[in-house]
Amino acid sequence: MAMEMKLNFKQEMRLVPTPMLQQAIKLLQLSRLELAQVVHQEMVENPILEEILEEEEELEQKQENPEDPSLDSIGQTQEEPPSEKENDPLEYEQDWDNYIQDNLSQGSSADNYTERPSIEATYKKEPTLADHLMWQLNLSVNEDLDKFIGSSIIGNIQNDGYCIAELKEIAEISHASEDDVLRVLKIIQTFEPSGVGARTLKECLLIQATALPERLPLVETLIENHLERLNEKYYQKIASELKIKVEEVITAVSIIKNFDPKPGLQFSSEGIDYVIPDLVVVKTEEGYDVMLNDDGLPNVKISPYYHHLLKSTSEPKTKEYLKKKHQAAEFLIKSIDKRRETIYKVGKSIVKLQTEFLDHGLSHLKPMVLKDVARDIEMHESTVSRITTNKYIDTAQGIFELKFFFHSGIKSFIGNNDMSSVRVKNMIQEIIKSEDPAKPLTDDEMVEALVKRNAKIARRTVTKYRKELNILPASKRKKIY
Repeated sequence: MAMEMKLNFKQEMRLVPTPMLQQAIKLLQLSRLELAQVVHQEMVENPILEEILEEEEELEQKQENPEDPSLDSIGQTQEEPPSEKENDPLEYEQDWDNYIQDNLSQGSSADNYTERPSIEATYKKEPTLADHLMWQLNLSVNEDLDKFIGSSIIGNIQNDGYCIAELKEIAEISHASEDDVLRVLKIIQTFEPSGVGARTLKECLLIQATALPERLPLVETLIENHLERLNEKYYQKIASELKIKVEEVITAVSIIKNFDPKPGLQFSSEGIDYVIPDLVVVKTEEGYDVMLNDDGLPNVKISPYYHHLLKSTSEPKTKEYLKKKHQAAEFLIKSIDKRRETIYKVGKSIVKLQTEFLDHGLSHLKPMVLKDVARDIEMHESTVSRITTNKYIDTAQGIFELKFFFHSGIKSFIGNNDMSSVRVKNMIQEIIKSEDPAKPLTDDEMVEALVKRNAKIARRTVTKYRKELNILPASKRKKIY
């Protein structure tokens, strides 16, 4: 059969998002910080955009709603005639050279004047774990080779205080023998915080045990030979093997519990992340309402100068460039306004559906899915999913991510799906807090306890929620003595 080439035409309809629509969708899922960065980048690339400063906003408010008719737009009374000094522009000319010279720091001349450090340079810098160890190393060893080996070891110590490199690897890096590396490592293991430089958990605990003011052989023996069995609480078996009383084992275990399994985290330089809510819930006489929080977000507008230039210019290339940038700026502003409107609608819908949670707390959180809010505000589920990503709301019960309110329902004992999974997890925590430490509830017993609280849930679901809450099983929660 002969092969031949043909050209066919086919007409079809396809929904293809434009670049501007893609940008609008992208803005929906951005967090506050990401949105601020995007807007600042757009202002750099697009001269049509400019930020509205607070002074301009206040000036516009005064012009729109003047509180005192005797005040003009710049806050001066119209009744007072300008003085003679105001009419003479020469009176306000400053001799800036002499002014700057007069305001130099006292006690130094202009020739010897040096620029003062910035505020950032004067901030107190918290020492890192590596800095603290290097400071102790310089005080402990004198030989240059030992210092080089020590710096190689410290460079391989993680933030939790454990050394992740093998002795052979450090020996190759520092061009020294493994015996020298081990000798310097033992020196570093005597540094503060106690337990730093260990290669395993057992070694970390042993270092802290030997650093006690009084040596306790039983504590060292338990760590060395029975560490895994201590986790299972086989105290009776350990006591019988060591031919000692169970009380002695329990006393030694209480001492081990005071050791730090990750000593390096004491010097963790990770800062605290503060959440700035996008919405704030306020209570009114009619119920609950939400307010948008725009603090920290740049407020942009189209530059009047370039807007006028677009209308007045006759240069084709300039007009085409300004028209393109004007459209991009206008669409960005509309996209930001649409984003604010969508956030408000979603927040308003969540508040309306979760009124009992706002009144009474977590135990009254209702199950809710994206479809519920999408149906309420007449939008697509994907839009609701994007707008609730990395957005937070400030309520009387605390600050929550908008995604927090979307949970599946758990069947109650009467058969209704009116119980949120978050509410069930809260019940599990309350049950465990009130249980007898000597006889903790198993997962099967937890199911029975939940049934009494009108929650019908399977044992495997209880196990799943317990693990998500980082709660140990009953055998490890049990306090024998």
